[in-house]
Amino acid sequence: QVQLVESGGGLVQAGGSLRLSCAASGDIYRISAMGWYRQAPGKQRELVACITSDANTDYADSVEGRFTISRDNAKNTVYLQMNSLKPENTAVYHCGADAYPLAPRQLPDYWGQGTQVTVSS
Repeated sequence: QVQLVESGGGLVQAGGSLRLSCAASGDIYRISAMGWYRQAPGKQRELVACITSDANTDYADSVEGRFTISRDNAKNTVYLQMNSLKPENTAVYHCGADAYPLAPRQLPDYWGQGTQVTVSS
């Protein structure tokens, strides 16, 4: 099994920044791709950003240019740097990991409990 633990969420004003972290532990060999999803009340789950084991990245159109995903394979940790935050970015952000590339409409094999991000106007 793989455990994913997120940290770094919180309350920030519009225009501010936050950095989320997700530390993976356990059977690390089971995972290759990692990423961040978000779930806001009344909205569909959205794949925000993902990164492969060789650092290829992909972003949702709504965050392109403002969010940056990165990973430190030595620490088994993935990060999400979020800049120019907007109130509509308010959601619970979950870390996900899988042996295969992450897909927007499919839950990954491994899923963190999430961290709340609240952006005030």
